[in-house]
Amino acid sequence: MGELLLAIDQGTSGCKMTIFDVMGKVVSSITKSYETYYPSKGFVEQNPEDWWQVITEGISQMLSRDNINPEDIKGIGIDGTSWACIPIDKSGNVLSRAMIWLDRRAEEQAEWMKDAVGEEKLISISGNPVDSAYITPKMLWLRDNMPEVFNRTYKFLQSNAYIAYKLTNQISQDYSQCYGFHFFDINKGEWDFEIADKLGLSLDLMAPLMHSHDIVGSVTEKVAKVTGLKVGTPVVAGGLDAACCTLGAGVINEGETQEQGGQAGGMSIALGKPVIHEKLILGYHVVPDMWLLQGGTTGGGGTLNWFNREFGHVEQEEADKRGSSPFVIMSEEAEKIPPGSDDIIFLPYMKGERSPLWNSKAKGVYYGLSFDKTRAHMIRSTMEGVAYALNHNLETAKEAGVEAGTLSSVGGSANSSVWTQIKADVTNRTIQVPYSDHATTLGAAILAGVGVGIYKDFQEAIDKTVTIQNTYRPNRECVKIYKRCYEEYIRLSELLVDSFW
Repeated sequence: MGELLLAIDQGTSGCKMTIFDVMGKVVSSITKSYETYYPSKGFVEQNPEDWWQVITEGISQMLSRDNINPEDIKGIGIDGTSWACIPIDKSGNVLSRAMIWLDRRAEEQAEWMKDAVGEEKLISISGNPVDSAYITPKMLWLRDNMPEVFNRTYKFLQSNAYIAYKLTNQISQDYSQCYGFHFFDINKGEWDFEIADKLGLSLDLMAPLMHSHDIVGSVTEKVAKVTGLKVGTPVVAGGLDAACCTLGAGVINEGETQEQGGQAGGMSIALGKPVIHEKLILGYHVVPDMWLLQGGTTGGGGTLNWFNREFGHVEQEEADKRGSSPFVIMSEEAEKIPPGSDDIIFLPYMKGERSPLWNSKAKGVYYGLSFDKTRAHMIRSTMEGVAYALNHNLETAKEAGVEAGTLSSVGGSANSSVWTQIKADVTNRTIQVPYSDHATTLGAAILAGVGVGIYKDFQEAIDKTVTIQNTYRPNRECVKIYKRCYEEYIRLSELLVDSFW
């Protein structure tokens, strides 16, 4: 099969493992799910050992199922979800389940940080809002509420760093995931001792900093036995899933923008220098010397997944008859409804909301329902609400002087031509769709390929692996309709933001 690259994508609902050839063609892929725990209000946890279990099973199954020679795998790249707080002891044992990005228990600690250091100071250093979803408040929550865990912690790892550790027995912290720590200087690319000291956090708890394409170590003999991988296969540090997805969409140059249509929604604008907006997310790209100004929303493709699970029985039955997907049926139904969904507005705040609201109490809302409305109206308004949330972040970026151009759309929702056209019309931007289903794992694979020297640089990797499948341009008449609808969306959001409980 020639030279191959293995990518591991640790996501919110499961782990996707994909093997690519050097031209970006998928040779093998498998996805396995794991459990998410909700032990109390605001608590959202996963067990990193569950991640590792499905990873070892998945790799082993791919190699044997598709008759892949492990000798052909020249490197392994990893991406993972943001803001996962994973405490390990000196032996590498996980001391508690990971608080993932949806976990918002640390509200009290976030407020304490503002008093102890000052919100403006924290934003100016880290480039990010002070919010309970970030890692810093979670570390402090462990210190305040589970001191027996905090005091035994040797290092705090990120999701991709934990997987790299399990593969190589080496600890690491890549730059793209550092934005979760408010004592990381986003301008200098280094830890800020003074801020950490004011927060009562020792920098000894942090792993060595690495670029995402740096080789952390190699597959150990123990791992080789349970996965079938070759001992000594290089493993790179990897990075944030959104940043790897951005790379896999071909977004590596100034102003290029990725639109995320996975479980969560949002956008990532590539920058050649850091630009801070207090309501947006700023982090390092997985490409060195580049930054990403990001908007992250809780309501992305997951909103339609929820709708399908709770109300999509008719679509599921029809899909079963056709041998198709219920999401294909829902897209067909949405297409029959006029733009604006006959004045139904959906606020997609299904698990609080991140940027630009930063409101953990925010709730999903369908506004404008009446007896003449159908399930199809609700489906289309769900798609439109996600598009409004995307546009809200793009408009917020403008306030910082950052203008997004053409959007590169990836994730499951990019497979829906109806939904993607809605986004083009709402944002009044051209949207191009690369091979969207594997953009995130492709980005992780590219990191491995650059790290081991298969590609001389990131541009060569993009030129070889990323191809545009479809292009969507704004419809002038729909843009006019959606301008009015978006204004109503903002009015409703502002009206309700202080009413959620």
